[in-house]
Amino acid sequence: MNTNINFAGIKMKNPVTVASGTFGYGREYEDFIDLNKLGAIITKGTSLKPRSGNKAPRVCETSSGMLNSIGLQNPGIEYFAKIDLPYLKRFDTKIIVNACGSTVEEYVELCKILNTLDIDGVELNLSCPNVKAGCLAFGTTYEGVKNVTSQVRKVLDKPLIVKLTPNVTDITQTAKGAEDAGADAISAINTLLGMKIDINKRTPILANNTGGLSGPAIKPVAVRCVYQIAKTVKIPVMGLGGIMNGEDAIEFMIAGATTVSIGAGNFVDPECSIKTIQEIEKYMQKHQIEDINSIIGSIKMN
Repeated sequence: MNTNINFAGIKMKNPVTVASGTFGYGREYEDFIDLNKLGAIITKGTSLKPRSGNKAPRVCETSSGMLNSIGLQNPGIEYFAKIDLPYLKRFDTKIIVNACGSTVEEYVELCKILNTLDIDGVELNLSCPNVKAGCLAFGTTYEGVKNVTSQVRKVLDKPLIVKLTPNVTDITQTAKGAEDAGADAISAINTLLGMKIDINKRTPILANNTGGLSGPAIKPVAVRCVYQIAKTVKIPVMGLGGIMNGEDAIEFMIAGATTVSIGAGNFVDPECSIKTIQEIEKYMQKHQIEDINSIIGSIKMN
């Protein structure tokens, strides 16, 4: 059986990656799984300068999921290049760095540095606050996505994956913005905006009031978004949002995803990613599928 995937020029041994923000920089899971078996590791969101993140509490459990408002806490690109990247290079897996910023200029400067590093690709996180536009997210409009992506494309030679927010009216339009600006792939979806309230105190649980909803609760929305994006753009799509096992991963691929990424599932079971890879292989055996690529976008609509 062939489980190899070519995702926007990144040649992966299987289609399973781990989503940004849920896997740190790999060290947190080394004692639980063999990192060499992963198709790719997508790092925690990394910015130009260190970020302390939001005040606590910034994580809470919800029905079939969780809310987080971490605030992109990270040690910055300089620390990553000196400490985290050498660690990740020890493993036989692809390295994709999730890049975040508050302004177009920050994204560009960060990606100039990333372009000099020995990594396999960049995932552009376009759900960050846009300070120059009244704290709106970069990824909510066609023009916003196109502008940031096109500026980054000028300085980045490596595969560029644009991660989109689902908190929009029509995600196919922002996907088109990324494609038109020269992105090599789309990553969808990021978290849905949510809130949980303490009914005794009558205040939000999270210190930041709202947060990003992830986990099984958002999977049907994510599958729909991936299907719509895959039908709209010609570049490949990475599907994520509530994947907990091999069946979930296969569902995303049938909808049109070339690769999949596991997020909240890593918190529920540190071995979730490896089990998903094994379950995909069992599915292929059961259905006599010789090449995993053959199921991508194979959905039969009613």
